[in-house]
Amino acid sequence: MTGILGKKIGMTQIFADDGSFVSVTAIEAGPCPVLAVKEKNVQLGFDLANEKRLKKPVAGYFKKLNIPGRKLIKELNKDAAKEYKIGEELKVDIFAPGDFVDVTGVSIGKGFQGGMKRWHWQGGPMTHGSTSRRRAGSVGSSTTPGRVWKGHHMPGHMGAKQVTTQNLKVMKIDVENNILLVKGAVPGYKNSYVVIRKAMKKTAKAASSAKSAAAKEKKK
Repeated sequence: MTGILGKKIGMTQIFADDGSFVSVTAIEAGPCPVLAVKEKNVQLGFDLANEKRLKKPVAGYFKKLNIPGRKLIKELNKDAAKEYKIGEELKVDIFAPGDFVDVTGVSIGKGFQGGMKRWHWQGGPMTHGSTSRRRAGSVGSSTTPGRVWKGHHMPGHMGAKQVTTQNLKVMKIDVENNILLVKGAVPGYKNSYVVIRKAMKKTAKAASSAKSAAAKEKKK
């Protein structure tokens, strides 16, 4: 499987094998029952739900599958070499220490923010009576183009967007408690849902290096 669903628990610190101090994020990853198998994707569920709180169509869907209701339902790419059965559970052991993953979540919302915080503007002068320290200033010419350029950096709503943090190293896994520890920070607040996938860039890079090594061996 190329990924699994999870929930961000929070950050902590651990000692690596070489004795170094590493900041990690703890994620509750799985178990995720397979709800449907499609041509390219697999539909997964995560986080047990109170059936009384589920909408009737959703509750009926889970009842038909004979699977306890889940709060989160998402589709992920499947491994073409593996066969999936409806009802089987995918657990955190699809990853191993040393693997690299991409984690997708919704970033923490920061409300309406000015341009200096939102876009890291340098700001105006602070002396000689200037009143333009944190202001936006000029945003467009009056005659040409006679409007504000599309995409111009302005104050506005910040955060609360889907963000993917790439190439995070898996430090430890706890199969019994479904806990995954990854090096560094992941998007979102505590108890927010995330999607953990195998790192695309690292996998592609490893495949290309393996190809180049095989080509060198053939030349020899």
